[in-house]
This record gives sequence, C-alpha cells and structure tokens, in this order.
Amino acid sequence: MDILSVPTILQNAAILTVILALSGYVMTSVSAHMLARRRDKLKLVNKRINEFYGPLYVASEAGDIAYRALLRKQGKDKSYPIRDEDMKDWMLWMTTIFMPLNDIREKVIIEKAHLIIEERMPQCLLDFVTHVVGYKAVMARWAEGEYTERRSTIGWPPEFDVYVKRSYAVLKAEQTSLLHSAPWRLYHQIFHRNHSK
Repeated sequence: MDILSVPTILQNAAILTVILALSGYVMTSVSAHMLARRRDKLKLVNKRINEFYGPLYVASEAGDIAYRALLRKQGKDKSYPIRDEDMKDWMLWMTTIFMPLNDIREKVIIEKAHLIIEERMPQCLLDFVTHVVGYKAVMARWAEGEYTERRSTIGWPPEFDVYVKRSYAVLKAEQTSLLHSAPWRLYHQIFHRNHSK
C-alpha cells in the first residue's frame, strides 16, 4: 500500500461519515416533521369527533330511535298529522325527549361551529337550528295553554341525519387510519415506553 493513499482513504472516510451523518439528520428531521403533522392531524380529528360530530351523532341516533318508538306506540308510520288523541303523548315526548336532544345538538352547532369539516357552514346545520328555534316558539305557546300549533313551522331538514352520519363515519375512518399507520404506531410505542418508566 502506498503511503500517499492513506490520507486519501481517511479523507474519503471523513467525507462519507459527514454524508451519512447529514443523511441521518435529514431523515430524522423529515420523520419528526411527518410525525408532528400526523399527531396534529389526529388531534384535530379527535377534537372534531369528541366535541362536534360525536355528540351530534349520538343525539341524532337516540332521537331517531325514540321517534320511531313513539310512532310504533301510536301505530303510525309518520308523525304528521298529529291527531287530537296523540297530542298528549306528542307533548310529553317533545318536552322530555326530543327537545332536550335538540338542545344538545343546537348548542354543539352554535358553540363548536369552528370544528366543522367544510370551509362553509353546511345548510342542513343552519336548517336544523332554525327548526329547533321554531319548536321553542311552539312549546312557549304550549306553556301558556295554547295547543293549536303542534309542530314547528320550520320543517325537519331530512339531509341533517345523513350529513351527521356520513361526517362521523368519515372522521372515524380517518382516525383509524391515522392510528394504524406505521410511523404513528412507532411514535406511539416510543412515547408510551418513555412515559411508562
């Protein structure tokens, strides 16, 4: 071996070491950035599910089940028209079941509107709030002993339930995907291992 080639080998080794270190740094930095973005995305998805679409979904499903139960009890397939003999049941179910569920949904929509998926407020959410406001006027009349109005003059928006179910399903699928992707599992394992000691 030529003595002059030793410095060249050392020089090449030093350059290779620098390249490998730089590559490792870049890969670590990119990976950390990807994990941070994924963590932030998962945090937003969880917030949307827990604070907006989850409560809307549960209240809507409960309301739908209760509504169908009332119709079965009355032997009907739709609530309209509300017959005189059904009025007592209708008022009871409206005041104790339907309006409390409506109030929950209205509050979520008004107070957590910043969590909607879309850039613009979906019309069905606005229509739902308007429907609920209409029922508040009807129920105020009932409290005064006036029963000529039996329903909100603003009808139930049929696309509301479809929107809530679809949005909830989309977010749950996104949540599952984010939780089960390989980099996130690795981050989750490292994080829990370090914090469980």
